[in-house]
Amino acid sequence: MDSKSAIVTGASSGIGRATARRFAEEGASVVVADLVEEGGNDTVDIIEDEGGEAMFVQTDVTNDDDVSKMVDAAVENYGSLDVVHNNAGILTGFDPLTDLDESDWDALLNVNLKGVWLGLKHEIPAMLEDGGGAIVNTASEAGLVGFPGIANYVASKHGVIGLTRAAGLEYAEDGIRVNAVCPGPIETPMTDDPSVDSKEVVEYTPMRRMGQPEEVANAVVWLCSDEASYVTAHPLSVDGGRVAQ
Repeated sequence: MDSKSAIVTGASSGIGRATARRFAEEGASVVVADLVEEGGNDTVDIIEDEGGEAMFVQTDVTNDDDVSKMVDAAVENYGSLDVVHNNAGILTGFDPLTDLDESDWDALLNVNLKGVWLGLKHEIPAMLEDGGGAIVNTASEAGLVGFPGIANYVASKHGVIGLTRAAGLEYAEDGIRVNAVCPGPIETPMTDDPSVDSKEVVEYTPMRRMGQPEEVANAVVWLCSDEASYVTAHPLSVDGGRVAQ
Protein backbone atom coordinates (compact mmCIF):
# COMPACT_ATOMS: atom_id res chain seq x y z
CA MET A 1 0.00 0.00 0.00
CA ASP A 2 3.03 2.31 -0.17
CA SER A 3 2.14 5.73 -1.63
CA LYS A 4 -1.54 4.75 -1.90
CA SER A 5 -4.42 6.59 -0.29
CA ALA A 6 -7.32 4.99 1.54
CA ILE A 7 -10.72 5.86 2.96
CA VAL A 8 -12.32 3.93 5.80
CA THR A 9 -15.84 4.83 6.93
CA GLY A 10 -17.08 3.96 10.38
CA ALA A 11 -13.46 4.19 11.49
CA SER A 12 -13.94 5.54 15.00
CA SER A 13 -13.94 2.05 16.53
CA GLY A 14 -14.20 -1.68 15.90
CA ILE A 15 -13.60 -3.11 12.44
CA GLY A 16 -13.21 0.33 10.84
CA ARG A 17 -10.49 1.40 13.25
CA ALA A 18 -8.69 -1.92 12.82
CA THR A 19 -8.78 -1.57 9.01
CA ALA A 20 -7.57 2.03 9.09
CA ARG A 21 -4.63 0.92 11.23
CA ARG A 22 -3.81 -1.98 8.91
CA PHE A 23 -3.91 0.24 5.82
CA ALA A 24 -1.53 2.64 7.54
CA GLU A 25 0.76 -0.18 8.63
CA GLU A 26 1.01 -1.21 4.98
CA GLY A 27 2.04 2.32 4.00
CA ALA A 28 -1.24 3.93 2.92
CA SER A 29 -2.30 7.45 3.86
CA VAL A 30 -5.73 7.08 5.44
CA VAL A 31 -8.82 9.26 5.56
CA VAL A 32 -10.57 8.25 8.78
CA ALA A 33 -14.26 8.99 8.18
CA ASP A 34 -16.94 8.85 10.83
CA LEU A 35 -19.80 10.84 12.33
CA VAL A 36 -18.23 10.45 15.79
CA GLU A 37 -15.55 13.12 16.02
CA GLU A 38 -13.84 12.04 19.24
CA GLY A 39 -13.47 8.41 18.20
CA GLY A 40 -12.32 9.37 14.71
CA ASN A 41 -9.63 11.67 16.07
CA ASP A 42 -8.58 8.92 18.48
CA THR A 43 -8.08 6.60 15.50
CA VAL A 44 -5.93 9.23 13.79
CA ASP A 45 -3.86 9.64 16.96
CA ILE A 46 -3.32 5.87 17.18
CA ILE A 47 -2.19 5.69 13.55
CA GLU A 48 0.18 8.63 13.93
CA ASP A 49 1.61 7.19 17.16
CA GLU A 50 2.33 4.02 15.18
CA GLY A 51 4.21 6.01 12.54
CA GLY A 52 1.42 6.21 9.95
CA GLU A 53 -0.32 9.08 8.18
CA ALA A 54 -4.01 9.83 8.63
CA MET A 55 -6.56 12.61 8.80
CA PHE A 56 -10.09 12.74 10.19
CA VAL A 57 -13.04 13.85 8.08
CA GLN A 58 -16.36 14.02 9.89
CA THR A 59 -18.81 12.27 7.60
CA ASP A 60 -22.47 11.34 7.63
CA VAL A 61 -22.52 8.52 5.08
CA THR A 62 -26.24 9.12 4.44
CA ASN A 63 -25.53 12.68 3.25
CA ASP A 64 -24.49 13.10 -0.38
CA ASP A 65 -22.53 16.32 0.24
CA ASP A 66 -20.64 14.80 3.17
CA VAL A 67 -19.60 11.76 1.15
CA SER A 68 -18.51 13.94 -1.77
CA LYS A 69 -16.38 16.06 0.57
CA MET A 70 -14.87 12.91 2.10
CA VAL A 71 -13.69 11.72 -1.31
CA ASP A 72 -12.47 15.20 -2.24
CA ALA A 73 -10.42 15.31 0.97
CA ALA A 74 -8.60 12.11 0.04
CA VAL A 75 -7.81 13.31 -3.49
CA GLU A 76 -6.83 16.85 -2.48
CA ASN A 77 -4.63 15.82 0.45
CA TYR A 78 -3.13 12.58 -0.86
CA GLY A 79 -3.29 13.03 -4.63
CA SER A 80 -5.59 10.14 -5.50
CA LEU A 81 -8.02 7.59 -4.14
CA ASP A 82 -6.78 4.02 -4.38
CA VAL A 83 -8.53 1.82 -1.82
CA VAL A 84 -11.71 2.12 0.22
CA HIS A 85 -13.45 0.26 3.00
CA ASN A 86 -17.13 1.27 3.12
CA ASN A 87 -17.68 0.01 6.63
CA ALA A 88 -20.09 2.33 8.45
CA GLY A 89 -23.11 0.49 9.78
CA ILE A 90 -25.61 0.34 12.63
CA LEU A 91 -27.88 -2.17 14.35
CA THR A 92 -31.06 -0.64 15.80
CA GLY A 93 -32.21 -3.51 18.00
CA PHE A 94 -33.86 -6.92 18.08
CA ASP A 95 -37.58 -7.06 17.25
CA PRO A 96 -39.96 -9.19 15.18
CA LEU A 97 -40.36 -7.58 11.77
CA THR A 98 -44.02 -6.73 12.47
CA ASP A 99 -42.93 -4.75 15.54
CA LEU A 100 -40.29 -2.69 13.74
CA ASP A 101 -40.85 1.05 13.76
CA GLU A 102 -40.72 2.67 10.35
CA SER A 103 -38.13 5.11 11.72
CA ASP A 104 -35.84 2.23 12.73
CA TRP A 105 -36.23 0.63 9.30
CA ASP A 106 -35.40 3.89 7.52
CA ALA A 107 -32.49 4.80 9.80
CA LEU A 108 -30.81 1.41 9.43
CA LEU A 109 -31.30 1.09 5.67
CA ASN A 110 -30.06 4.67 5.20
CA VAL A 111 -26.75 3.98 6.92
CA ASN A 112 -26.14 0.36 5.99
CA LEU A 113 -27.26 0.38 2.35
CA LYS A 114 -27.72 3.94 1.11
CA GLY A 115 -24.43 4.83 2.80
CA VAL A 116 -22.59 2.19 0.76
CA TRP A 117 -24.30 3.31 -2.46
CA LEU A 118 -23.37 6.95 -1.87
CA GLY A 119 -19.80 5.87 -1.17
CA LEU A 120 -19.58 3.97 -4.45
CA LYS A 121 -21.25 6.83 -6.30
CA HIS A 122 -18.42 9.23 -5.38
CA GLU A 123 -15.47 6.85 -4.94
CA ILE A 124 -15.70 5.17 -8.32
CA PRO A 125 -15.39 8.37 -10.42
CA ALA A 126 -12.33 9.41 -8.38
CA MET A 127 -10.74 6.01 -9.02
CA LEU A 128 -11.58 6.12 -12.72
CA GLU A 129 -9.57 9.32 -13.05
CA ASP A 130 -6.51 7.53 -11.70
CA GLY A 131 -6.83 4.26 -13.62
CA GLY A 132 -8.60 2.05 -11.09
CA GLY A 133 -8.70 0.96 -7.49
CA ALA A 134 -10.22 -1.48 -5.02
CA ILE A 135 -13.27 -1.15 -2.78
CA VAL A 136 -14.49 -3.42 -0.01
CA ASN A 137 -17.95 -3.05 1.52
CA THR A 138 -18.86 -4.45 4.91
CA ALA A 139 -21.78 -6.84 4.61
CA SER A 140 -22.31 -9.57 7.22
CA GLU A 141 -23.09 -13.23 7.67
CA ALA A 142 -26.62 -11.77 7.82
CA GLY A 143 -26.16 -10.85 4.17
CA LEU A 144 -25.76 -14.52 3.27
CA VAL A 145 -28.35 -16.20 5.50
CA GLY A 146 -31.41 -15.11 7.45
CA PHE A 147 -31.65 -14.35 11.16
CA PRO A 148 -34.88 -13.83 13.12
CA GLY A 149 -35.39 -10.62 15.03
CA ILE A 150 -33.22 -8.36 12.85
CA ALA A 151 -35.12 -8.30 9.55
CA ASN A 152 -34.06 -4.75 8.70
CA TYR A 153 -30.39 -5.57 9.32
CA VAL A 154 -30.63 -8.77 7.26
CA ALA A 155 -32.31 -6.89 4.41
CA SER A 156 -29.66 -4.16 4.46
CA LYS A 157 -26.76 -6.58 4.38
CA HIS A 158 -28.28 -8.71 1.61
CA GLY A 159 -28.59 -5.40 -0.24
CA VAL A 160 -24.92 -4.61 0.31
CA ILE A 161 -23.93 -7.92 -1.28
CA GLY A 162 -26.22 -7.30 -4.25
CA LEU A 163 -24.84 -3.81 -4.67
CA THR A 164 -21.29 -5.16 -4.41
CA ARG A 165 -21.90 -7.72 -7.14
CA ALA A 166 -23.55 -5.18 -9.44
CA ALA A 167 -20.76 -2.62 -8.98
CA GLY A 168 -18.05 -5.24 -9.38
CA LEU A 169 -19.52 -6.32 -12.72
CA GLU A 170 -20.16 -2.78 -13.97
CA TYR A 171 -16.58 -1.62 -13.44
CA ALA A 172 -14.56 -4.81 -13.93
CA GLU A 173 -13.23 -3.62 -17.29
CA ASP A 174 -12.24 -0.26 -15.81
CA GLY A 175 -9.74 -1.64 -13.32
CA ILE A 176 -11.95 -1.20 -10.28
CA ARG A 177 -12.55 -4.24 -8.10
CA VAL A 178 -15.49 -4.23 -5.68
CA ASN A 179 -15.80 -6.93 -3.03
CA ALA A 180 -17.45 -7.41 0.35
CA VAL A 181 -16.49 -8.93 3.67
CA CYS A 182 -19.16 -10.81 5.61
CA PRO A 183 -18.15 -10.88 9.27
CA GLY A 184 -19.65 -13.27 11.75
CA PRO A 185 -19.70 -12.43 15.46
CA ILE A 186 -16.81 -10.00 16.06
CA GLU A 187 -15.89 -8.43 19.40
CA THR A 188 -16.78 -4.78 18.73
CA PRO A 189 -18.90 -2.12 20.45
CA MET A 190 -21.82 -3.15 18.19
CA THR A 191 -21.85 -6.71 19.57
CA ASP A 192 -21.40 -5.56 23.18
CA ASP A 193 -25.14 -5.79 23.81
CA PRO A 194 -26.71 -7.32 26.93
CA SER A 195 -29.35 -9.01 24.75
CA VAL A 196 -26.63 -11.00 22.96
CA ASP A 197 -25.71 -14.29 24.65
CA SER A 198 -22.04 -14.58 23.72
CA LYS A 199 -21.83 -18.14 25.05
CA GLU A 200 -24.65 -19.19 22.75
CA VAL A 201 -23.02 -17.38 19.83
CA VAL A 202 -19.74 -19.20 20.44
CA GLU A 203 -21.57 -22.53 20.74
CA TYR A 204 -22.92 -22.13 17.19
CA THR A 205 -19.57 -21.03 15.77
CA PRO A 206 -17.45 -23.95 14.48
CA MET A 207 -14.22 -22.26 15.62
CA ARG A 208 -15.77 -21.87 19.10
CA ARG A 209 -14.83 -18.24 19.63
CA MET A 210 -15.71 -14.69 18.69
CA GLY A 211 -13.66 -13.05 15.96
CA GLN A 212 -11.42 -10.03 16.42
CA PRO A 213 -11.66 -6.78 14.41
CA GLU A 214 -8.10 -7.30 13.20
CA GLU A 215 -9.11 -10.58 11.54
CA VAL A 216 -11.68 -8.78 9.41
CA ALA A 217 -9.22 -5.95 8.72
CA ASN A 218 -6.68 -8.46 7.42
CA ALA A 219 -9.26 -9.78 4.94
CA VAL A 220 -10.15 -6.24 3.81
CA VAL A 221 -6.53 -5.29 3.23
CA TRP A 222 -5.91 -8.50 1.28
CA LEU A 223 -8.95 -7.87 -0.94
CA CYS A 224 -7.64 -4.35 -1.63
CA SER A 225 -4.12 -5.56 -2.40
CA ASP A 226 -2.58 -6.72 -5.66
CA GLU A 227 -2.56 -10.24 -4.23
CA ALA A 228 -6.33 -10.29 -4.85
CA SER A 229 -6.01 -8.86 -8.36
CA TYR A 230 -8.38 -11.44 -9.92
CA VAL A 231 -11.06 -11.20 -7.23
CA THR A 232 -14.11 -9.00 -7.75
CA ALA A 233 -17.86 -8.99 -7.02
CA HIS A 234 -17.23 -11.51 -4.24
CA PRO A 235 -18.65 -11.70 -0.68
CA LEU A 236 -15.92 -13.16 1.55
CA SER A 237 -17.05 -14.80 4.80
CA VAL A 238 -14.97 -14.03 7.89
CA ASP A 239 -17.17 -15.89 10.32
CA GLY A 240 -15.39 -18.84 11.90
CA GLY A 241 -17.28 -21.22 9.59
CA ARG A 242 -20.80 -20.28 10.64
CA VAL A 243 -22.52 -19.97 7.24
CA ALA A 244 -20.97 -23.26 6.04
CA GLN A 245 -23.03 -25.24 8.55
